Amino acid sequence: MSDQGTSRRPRSTTSLAILAVLAAAGIALLLSLGIWQVQRLAWKTDLIARVDARVHAEPVAAPGPDSWATVNRADDEYRRVSVTGTFNNDQALLSQAVTERGAGFWVMTPLQTADGTYLINRGFVPSESRDDYSRPTDVQTITGLLRITEPKGGFLRKNDPEGGRWYSRDVAAMAATQKLDNTAPFFIDADATGTGAPYGGMTVIAFPNSHLSYALTWFALALGLAGASVYVGVLEWRSRRA
Repeated sequence: MSDQGTSRRPRSTTSLAILAVLAAAGIALLLSLGIWQVQRLAWKTDLIARVDARVHAEPVAAPGPDSWATVNRADDEYRRVSVTGTFNNDQALLSQAVTERGAGFWVMTPLQTADGTYLINRGFVPSESRDDYSRPTDVQTITGLLRITEPKGGFLRKNDPEGGRWYSRDVAAMAATQKLDNTAPFFIDADATGTGAPYGGMTVIAFPNSHLSYALTWFALALGLAGASVYVGVLEWRSRRA
């Protein structure tokens, strides 16, 4: 019985050249994707370290109006800040939330300060008690995490300012709806106070980091394609010798 690998008719030189080019291109693409994921892994690891350092750092004064324009996600989100002022409780808005305590709302209340207005996420209230929460009227010093605005709305649901339905914490839209002047372009997630609703300190900080597994997958595919290419090359070499 003849060997199948040596009895088959060899491919033409043109066919082999095309296959070689395609294989080389495929291997190069897969390797580049793997290298990109390694770079993303380094970036994500650094990001997680920087955010962790911010979250556990001593609070600093919240950025004032002179620096609002430079506040950005990369350099400022999750920075621990503090600000002192008085709540405008009658201008609070509720933004829908799903938390470890269940479904409910974030209480977004403007804090009036000497420098301007800051929108404070005072914390979570359950749906069944959306209006049953504390409303302090004296001067408050709020400590919490600086958060970047969430424009437009949630997944497949746009904010409806006129209907009072908020699915994201869109600072500009909320400020416009409540006619707030000189408002910071970010909001602050207040720390827990231990005094009941709203329940603060519920910021979820999670950065999915699967870049290593993605990189290994791309490199494994590149290795598999290289192995398949060598196998085909050996078969062709045997066919031409037969």
